[in-house]
Amino acid sequence: MLKKHRKEAKAVVNCAIITVSDTRNKETDKSGQLIQAMLKDTGHIVLDYWISPDEQVLIEDCLKKALVNPKIDAIIINGGTGIAKRDVTIESVEPFFDKELPGFGEIFRYLSYTKDIGSASIMSRATAGIANNTAIFSIPGSSGAVKLALQELIIPELGHIIMELKKDLNK
Repeated sequence: MLKKHRKEAKAVVNCAIITVSDTRNKETDKSGQLIQAMLKDTGHIVLDYWISPDEQVLIEDCLKKALVNPKIDAIIINGGTGIAKRDVTIESVEPFFDKELPGFGEIFRYLSYTKDIGSASIMSRATAGIANNTAIFSIPGSSGAVKLALQELIIPELGHIIMELKKDLNK
C-alpha cells in the first residue's frame, strides 16, 4: 500500500523557505541556500524565501504570507528551534497548526542523536504540522541539521504528504 501511495505522490512540490536568524542575510544564509539547492535538485520549486529576525511577530508575518499563497504546498523554516531565550520559532509556528506531526520531531531527534550530534539532540525542538492545507517543517538552522532533515525525512516524504493533504480538497 505504501508503495502505491508513493507512486501517486506529487512529484513537484511548491515550497517556501523561512530562515530565522538575527545575523544572516541572503548572501550569508548557508542553510537557506542548502534547502533551496536540495529542493531544486530533487525537482521541487522554491516560490518564496524570507529571512526573519528571531522575533515572534516577524516570524508569524512570514508564515502568514506563505500560508495565504495558494500555490505554496510546504514551508520549511530553519533556525530558532533551540532552547535559548531568543529561540522563538516553535512558539511562533505551533499556534498555526491544525494538526501536528509529532513523529517528525521524534525521528529527527533520534537521527540527530545517532548520525550527527549525539546527546545534544535533546536540545532540539524541531517540529512539523499542517496549517491551511500546507505542510510546515521547523528545523534547526545548522547546515548539518538541515541536510539531515531534508535528506532523511522531508524530501523522501514531501510529495506523499502533499498528496495526502490535497486528496480530499476537491471532493
